[in-house]
Amino acid sequence: MTPYPSDSRQVAALIDHTILRPEATRNDVERVCREALRYQFASVCVNPVFASLVAGILRGSTVKTCSVVGFPLGASSMTTKTYEARTLVDLGAQELDMVIHVGALKAHEDQAVAAEIRSVADTSHAGKALCKVIIETALLTEEEKERACRIARDSGADFVKTSTGFGTRGATVDDVALMRKVLGPQIGVKASGGIRTLDDLLKMVEAGATRIGTSNGVGILAEALAKFNA
Repeated sequence: MTPYPSDSRQVAALIDHTILRPEATRNDVERVCREALRYQFASVCVNPVFASLVAGILRGSTVKTCSVVGFPLGASSMTTKTYEARTLVDLGAQELDMVIHVGALKAHEDQAVAAEIRSVADTSHAGKALCKVIIETALLTEEEKERACRIARDSGADFVKTSTGFGTRGATVDDVALMRKVLGPQIGVKASGGIRTLDDLLKMVEAGATRIGTSNGVGILAEALAKFNA
C-alpha cells in the first residue's frame, strides 16, 4: 500500500489528472497534459477519442496515459469492451479504467462479470497496461460492493475503483475502507468522484486508497505545496 504522503511530490504521484467531461476539447486535454507534466501526476485520464493525443504528448515522461473502457455505464458487451481495450493499448494507453456491468452484478451473474473483467485485464496486461475496475459504489449495497471487489480481485484487476464520477455520488471514506478490507494490501484502490481538496485526498489515503482520480489536481497540489513546502 502507498504510504501516507509527507510532501507535495508524493501527493502528485497519487493523482490521475482527469478530464472525462463530454464537452472537453482538444485544447482542454492539451492543457491537462501540460499540467500533469509540470506537477508529475501519476497519469492523465481521458476518454478514448483523446488517447492517442495524450500518449503522444506524454511519450518519454513518467506520466502515464490512462483511458476508459465501457464508460460511463458499463453496459457494453464483453466483446465491445475487449475490443475497446485492445484499441486503446494499441493507441498507447498504459492504464485502462473499465466499468463493470452493474446490472449483471446485481442479478448475481458473477461469472459474466468475472469473464468480462478477465477479458479486459488479460488484454491490458498483454499490452503491458494496468487494468482498473470501476464498480460504481453509489449503485451498490454493502454486499454487492464486497462481491464486486472479490470478483475483480480474482479476475486479474490491478486496482478496484469506486466511481465513474457520473453516478449519484462519488467516493466515500467508508467505501474505500470497505474495499481495502476486502481486497487486502496487494491490489490498488482508486478513489474517484467528488475529491476536490487536499483534505479529501488525505482522508481517502488514510482509508486505504492508493490512487486518486480528480479533475482538480492542480488545486490540490497548490494546497499540498502550501502545506508541505512552506
